[in-house]
Amino acid sequence: MKSSIIWLGTLLLVLIMALAACGGDSGGDSAPASDAGSAETSASADTNLPTGDVAAGEAKFNEVCIACHGPGGEGVEGLGKPFTTSDFVTSQSDAELLAFVKVGRPVGDPANTTGIDMPPKGGNPALTDQQLMDIIAYIRTLHE
Repeated sequence: MKSSIIWLGTLLLVLIMALAACGGDSGGDSAPASDAGSAETSASADTNLPTGDVAAGEAKFNEVCIACHGPGGEGVEGLGKPFTTSDFVTSQSDAELLAFVKVGRPVGDPANTTGIDMPPKGGNPALTDQQLMDIIAYIRTLHE
């Protein structure tokens, strides 16, 4: 009985966070800044990926990803892994991370160690490839 209540509470919390992450996009699709002073990271040279803008990625991360991955990507126990120490993030190309974030990581995936689904696009299906690349650019700045 107690484990059923805990499971139901966890499920409810995840659903609430997913709904919060699906909130409206206040800015639309913005192209990355092109002036020399902007903080950008380039995508893999052998792909047609857009360039990620770190500042735009931080803003979008704080709207969508922070609920599970915490402020500054420090992780949230039992929800989202930290990006500050993630070997997974550093071992993936931008294209691989983009593909991963687009599909997420279901609870049944053997690599899922949290026991919680990572929903596709962090639970916000409206995110564009450009916005995801912005988030990836920001996440790459977090590794310690």
